[in-house]
Parts: sequence; structure tokens; C-alpha cells
Amino acid sequence: MELTNREAWTAAHGMIFGALFLLAFAGGLAGLWSLRPEWVTRAGVSERMLRLKVGVTGMALVAWVTTITGTYIVYPWYRAKPPQGTTDLTHYPKSLLLATSGKAEWHKFGMEWKEHVAWLSPMLATAAAFIVLYYGNQLIVDRRLRWAAIVLFVAAFAAAGAAGLMGAFITKAAPLQ
Repeated sequence: MELTNREAWTAAHGMIFGALFLLAFAGGLAGLWSLRPEWVTRAGVSERMLRLKVGVTGMALVAWVTTITGTYIVYPWYRAKPPQGTTDLTHYPKSLLLATSGKAEWHKFGMEWKEHVAWLSPMLATAAAFIVLYYGNQLIVDRRLRWAAIVLFVAAFAAAGAAGLMGAFITKAAPLQ
């Protein structure tokens, strides 16, 4: 199996960075959820907080890498305009979707919505990471602060999930080649 440069970047954007994002989310959410006074010993606080800080910071960084590679590397290939008179649109996914009966909505709604909602994920993940890094051990005793971080964290995941799902469907309908 051989991948073109475009296919490799698309796979890195969606499958590698996306998988890292999912792993960081799962670890970060578990860490935030279990950060309760009755579940944390004095000895475990230091180790748990270090793991939590690394996890949420990692998720925020991966969210930025995923969004930036999607916006500035993959998306320009998607929206490239075919030369005048081109009839084979397989190398021009946006034009292919718009020209294919029944697939135009994938661009009109899916891609237009995806490219905007995707930017929410790194912003929300960064806000959650800031709360964890700034407040640290205070998250153990301040339930509202911990819940604020959890809500931001889950919202970042939801935004990334929506963007990723739309991206997968669009790639299936009109792959980058």
C-alpha cells in the first residue's frame, strides 16, 4: 500500500493526531473525574496532578496541531479549483462534491460547518488546561472549579468529534488524492 503526500497528510491529520487527541481526552477526563478529596491520598496527589497536567496540556497541544494541519495543509487541497475545462474532478474534492447530484450538501453544510466548529476544540481544550495548570491542587477541594474544567474538556471533545465525523464523511464522499 502506498500513500500519496496528500493522503499521508490527511491520515496524519485525522488518524494519528485524532487518535492522540482521543487518548489524551480519555486520560484527562478520568483524571479530572477522579480528582475528589475522598479518593485522593496525600501521597497520590503529586503523582496524579503531574499526570493530569501532562494529559490536559497534551490534549490542548494535539488539538492545536490537528486543527492547524487541517486548516493550513489539508483544507487548501480540498478547496483547490480545477483548471478551466477540467472534466475529471477526482483531484478537486470540493468541486467534485458541488458537481455531483446529491453530494453538494456535504460541502454546503458539512465542510462549511466543520471548518468553523473545529477551531472551538483547541480553544476549549486550552481553557481547560489553563484551569488545571493554574489552579492545580485546588481542583481537589473546589468542586465547581473541577466541574468547569470537566465541562470545557468535554465541550472540546464534542467539537472535535463533530468536526472529525464530518471530515470522515466528506473524505468518504470525495477523498483527497
